[in-house]
Amino acid sequence: MRLDDYDNDINVEDQRGGAGGGLGGGGGLLLGLLPIIGSRFGCGGIVVALLLLAVFGGLGNLGGLVGGGDSFAPSTPVSRTNGGGGETLAQKCDTQAARAACNAFSSAQDTWEAIFAKSGERFVAPKLVFFGEQGGRSGCGAAMSAMGPFYCPTDQGIYLDTDFFNELTNRFKAPGDFAQYYVIAHEFGHHIQNLTGTSERVQQAQRQASEREGNALSVRLELQADCYAGVWAAANRNRLEPGDVEEGMRAAQAIGDDTLQREAQGRVVPDSFTHGTSAQRQEWLRRGMESGDPAACDTFSGAV
Repeated sequence: MRLDDYDNDINVEDQRGGAGGGLGGGGGLLLGLLPIIGSRFGCGGIVVALLLLAVFGGLGNLGGLVGGGDSFAPSTPVSRTNGGGGETLAQKCDTQAARAACNAFSSAQDTWEAIFAKSGERFVAPKLVFFGEQGGRSGCGAAMSAMGPFYCPTDQGIYLDTDFFNELTNRFKAPGDFAQYYVIAHEFGHHIQNLTGTSERVQQAQRQASEREGNALSVRLELQADCYAGVWAAANRNRLEPGDVEEGMRAAQAIGDDTLQREAQGRVVPDSFTHGTSAQRQEWLRRGMESGDPAACDTFSGAV
């Protein structure tokens, strides 16, 4: 996909090389993870879930953590300006992976701003935050590589350790620039859900739901973010290159709950799914790409 022209007005922060965000101790780690469990990207979410299983034991302990804490609390608007600090934007988007993230983020921002303007809605831009293996800090607590990319509604930030792109290629066998862009577009989809109030409604519903019902709501939220990623791709169809769609589908397949659980534990527990199966993730990404219409991304009505 031809994305080589990020805008200079995107808000990018760089926490690489700074003090780590680790909280120390099992309880402290849990407090750091709780706010973002419901809004992280699939691969990292499975890693976190396995970590929690190791610490607290048993699938039954995970149900209340879906979208836990105050992760969908009202957030402070983020201005559409380059983030603070002494670095220039070019210095923040310095590596190949960081530049890919900046390009996708900028493209998604322009796309959704235009969509909101067309419908007469107010758009508030998020920020993109890079952190490294030492970890970082988000408005939702610690940012750690094991979480994978995630969106924090509290500070409207998309958090990324760009080494995840290497993991996407090598561990999950989903190479290609479009696969990387899909990661950013998915997390941007969570920002759209935050702006429209969908995330808050799901959070409220989960508080009244059983573990199984709460997980099912999380699946619908994540599949909608996949569909929104497809809407972004459709709006930039003229930039697609041969093989891009296949790259996206491979990535969606690789991060399905059933695929990840089968690889991690040799069995699949459908009631514990929080992001959807590989087939579901591919289907909703495809729907967004084929329709180009956010209204086609209603994962909360009917079967998914």
